[in-house]
Amino acid sequence: MQEQTITTVKTDLDNQIQQKIDLKTKPLGALGTLEQIAFKVCQIQETLSPQLKQPSILVCAGDHGITHEKISPFPQEVTFQMVMNFLGGGAAINVFCRQHNINLLVADTGVNYDFEPSEQLLDLKVRKGTRNFAVEPAMTMEECQTAMNNGAAIIEKLHQAGTNIVGFGEMGIGNTTAATALLCKYADYSPYEASGAGTGLDSQGIQHKASVIEKALNLHAKISDPKEILACFGGYEIATICGAILKAAELKMVILSDGFIATSALIAAHAINPNVTDYCLFAHESNEQGHKLMLEHLKAEPILHLGLRLGEGTGSAIAFPIVQSAVNFMNEMSSFEDAGVSNV
Repeated sequence: MQEQTITTVKTDLDNQIQQKIDLKTKPLGALGTLEQIAFKVCQIQETLSPQLKQPSILVCAGDHGITHEKISPFPQEVTFQMVMNFLGGGAAINVFCRQHNINLLVADTGVNYDFEPSEQLLDLKVRKGTRNFAVEPAMTMEECQTAMNNGAAIIEKLHQAGTNIVGFGEMGIGNTTAATALLCKYADYSPYEASGAGTGLDSQGIQHKASVIEKALNLHAKISDPKEILACFGGYEIATICGAILKAAELKMVILSDGFIATSALIAAHAINPNVTDYCLFAHESNEQGHKLMLEHLKAEPILHLGLRLGEGTGSAIAFPIVQSAVNFMNEMSSFEDAGVSNV
């Protein structure tokens, strides 16, 4: 009986949201995807007057033992060098967060480097890089849970400080291989259809990457528990984002899902709790091979198609002002009655 009441209340709210959208001074559906975004944000916040408060993006960095299999044209040192670039304000994510007044947080979740203590860098390091999952699980279950708990704790703090919309970015040489393996395991795709160029592999490199993933999938074929899969094939940055997504959904925050790596964390979170996608807006469709497959698996419609495949949370930062426009029209655009315009 209680479940039936909750369903009825939700249906009533959905009807009210749609009515408010439809009675704005425009033809039905004329604002296209903006109307869908406004509807979703209203649903998440359970209101007809949504607000986006203190938008934040958490960028998590971690290294991967799978790089020992020569699956990336870039050396592992690029991970810590890019973290330094984030801290210096020179990366793409810094540019877009400044442009749109988004709070940017950078976390070391497992970089193979000793950073000097810094107020700008969250120290969430679990270990200096994962293990090589072509040989053994990337993380122990305890390490994976620690990373997930770290992500949840950051979201808890952001929520307490007033943030109600959050996006996630990442940095980690080798993490497209980890993300591809997670996609294959969670969604039952072949590594040969899911593997892409990552940081710039040629066709031969992509084939090698797929063969490494295939070997690892065969090695760990008996693993089926969602958290065990994450620990086996994921990275510390992916596990941290997964825990953060689960907590953000629990707190009914709007989640701006980014590209390939961040969506692999979402697929893991979805396997643990399928309701998390009720709180997600999908910023864009990455140009990375497997991201389209991820979106299909999650039955998700991306806001943007810009050919991006950078990561860092850049797609979420670029999509944020579109979400803001959707909320603004919902709150500020006149209805036919308010404007004295005939509605035929």
